[in-house]
Amino acid sequence: MAGKSQSYKRKIIRQLYFSNLISCAELSQKIEKSLSLTTKMLNELIADSVVVETGYAPSSGGRRPIMYSLKPDVLYIVSVAMDQFFTRVAIMDMRNQFVSPIEKFELPLADNPSALGVLTSKIQTVINQSGISKAKFAGIGIGMPGFVDQQHGVNYTFLPVNGESISEQISAATGLPCYIENDSGIIALAELRFGAARNRKNAMVINVGWGVGLGIILEGSLFRGDNGFAGEFSHIPLFDNGKLCSCGKSGCLETETSLFVMIEKAKQGIKEGKVTVLRGMLSGEETDLERDAEAVIQSAGKGDRFAIALLSEAGYNIGRGIAILIHLLNPGIVVLSGRGALAGKIWQAPIQQALNEHCIPRLAVNTGISISTLGYNAELIGSAALVMEQLDEPPGKNHKKGKRSVRDQVSG
Repeated sequence: MAGKSQSYKRKIIRQLYFSNLISCAELSQKIEKSLSLTTKMLNELIADSVVVETGYAPSSGGRRPIMYSLKPDVLYIVSVAMDQFFTRVAIMDMRNQFVSPIEKFELPLADNPSALGVLTSKIQTVINQSGISKAKFAGIGIGMPGFVDQQHGVNYTFLPVNGESISEQISAATGLPCYIENDSGIIALAELRFGAARNRKNAMVINVGWGVGLGIILEGSLFRGDNGFAGEFSHIPLFDNGKLCSCGKSGCLETETSLFVMIEKAKQGIKEGKVTVLRGMLSGEETDLERDAEAVIQSAGKGDRFAIALLSEAGYNIGRGIAILIHLLNPGIVVLSGRGALAGKIWQAPIQQALNEHCIPRLAVNTGISISTLGYNAELIGSAALVMEQLDEPPGKNHKKGKRSVRDQVSG
């Protein structure tokens, strides 16, 4: 019975993490256990200083239920957000607050056999410097670009391994369970659990960055496809432009819409004499890509016509791709997230124009276009959510036998 009791408590902790505030009756429904059993487990978690009462729910005409919440320091998560050039590592609590400064460093992934070692070492350093006991960590969640097999912990594009999976190697080095997922899938998970796609049944989450990724939410769950590779939005062949894509093909959506392409077009426009505040702001160095992307986005936000034109052109082309998604999957909402979402509403008009031109009105009329409120932190939040998704699940292929699992963390 003790094992079942701990399992119920893990389910409660998981639901409290995703709900933030919830009543006992709602909790009982979500974990599919009786109200009396849920009440008993809640009272035990309160006695253990894991859960706290947070007052009464707002009045809705009847008796107001007591609301419950997790104490933020019950567990911590090591959250990692990677792209092709830069990596961020952070420690987050049960309220998705950063408990230490985000560690950000340059880590090119292409043709870099030492990247996994560097990543593992940096994660270990962040854990050690936090001063938090390892017993308090639920695990490590990592979002990364490439063809990621989440179930087996393998990335077929970056971070090559010999024998063991990425998850196994990091877990062995840190003593903590580790989970990996494609960066666009991670961002979609963040939007589903905490952002614009919350409580949505079917949603498409576009990750605008160095590529243009896609996270697919179907029937309220993250859809990964047969091998975990669903959502390669960047590589829809939309253009007859002869431009070589990172995938080796030509004319992909990415070749006209990524932030990398916008930076290149900005530099070319400046050479051709375009009037813009970007003149003198952009670097000629590839190592300054992040700064250059910020310059283009911020200049557009301040009204620079050339920068707005760059984003509008990319937005229109992204909209053409979204029209295909709407025709195929009929989502209720399309969310623009990731680094590029910092440009805000500038995206909406050109995307809507593309939908007006390329989408059947009856399909498009009920699909909302939303800009993420999670912004650049979406991937870090999603990486934390990835760990907590596993809290009430048995250890899977991402764990080595005998290693600490997330389940052990709250069994105490």
